[in-house]
Amino acid sequence: MLSTNELVSVGTFQVLKLPLGFIRVLEWLFSIFAFATCGGYSGQLRVSVDCQLDKASSNLSIGIDFAYPFRLHQVTFEAPLCEGRRRERLFLIGDYTSSAEFFVTIAVFAFLYSFMATIVYIFFQSKYRENNRGPLIDFIVTVVFSFMWLVSSSAWAKALSDIKVSTDPDEVQELMSACKVMTNKCGSVQGPRWSGLNTSVVFGFLNFVLWAGNIWFVFKETGWHKGGPARYAGAPPEKQAETFNQQQPYNQGSIDQSGGYSAQGDLEQASEYSPVGGPTSYSNQM
Repeated sequence: MLSTNELVSVGTFQVLKLPLGFIRVLEWLFSIFAFATCGGYSGQLRVSVDCQLDKASSNLSIGIDFAYPFRLHQVTFEAPLCEGRRRERLFLIGDYTSSAEFFVTIAVFAFLYSFMATIVYIFFQSKYRENNRGPLIDFIVTVVFSFMWLVSSSAWAKALSDIKVSTDPDEVQELMSACKVMTNKCGSVQGPRWSGLNTSVVFGFLNFVLWAGNIWFVFKETGWHKGGPARYAGAPPEKQAETFNQQQPYNQGSIDQSGGYSAQGDLEQASEYSPVGGPTSYSNQM
């Protein structure tokens, strides 16, 4: 086992100055912001019910708390009926668990993968490039996370819009029976603060931009980008010729058999009529 100082000494921290490593660090940070701002949210709204005929039954500050994962249909609160001391128990409307948890899950897995990828870039660069498996796996995972960030961020943005409607104080007042009576006065005391959840949506789409932009830099590390004609550019002429001959074999014998000219056969025929061979047959006739 290597100690911490030995790991630091052998680590290739220069990779963090390259786009591949630098963007991975940004992905790691932005994924933390994404799941922290969404998964750690809790909000509250307050409404008031003023019973004109029975002031004792009025409640001018009804607190309604909700939080991640936004199972609003399980959030309960009590409101006066303005009929003596009677009260009713009500529930908010909507269940946005799937979109919220999907978004946080993608953010958590992106955080873990970015962290592990950064460690591999720094301390295991040789094994990462061995047999080209590391870059290929990295490329596929980056493409998948880019798509998942787009889907999860879009779904979460839509869910957040619906959550804002369901927790709007005016919408909540319509659930109360006392607010449907014209003589009673209902109003909004405090609305939820959405800055944290709005920030989570922004970080979601920023993560999509980072992962999608990093596809090109990861692709450059794969054999797909380094293959094709580019692999012959740096090879010596002998190697290029050998590779070309292997790809396009030339069979001289097949051409001779097909009736084409044969250099060796034509030379032999020409020798019979050469100045050396010709006079020999003529002298015999004399």
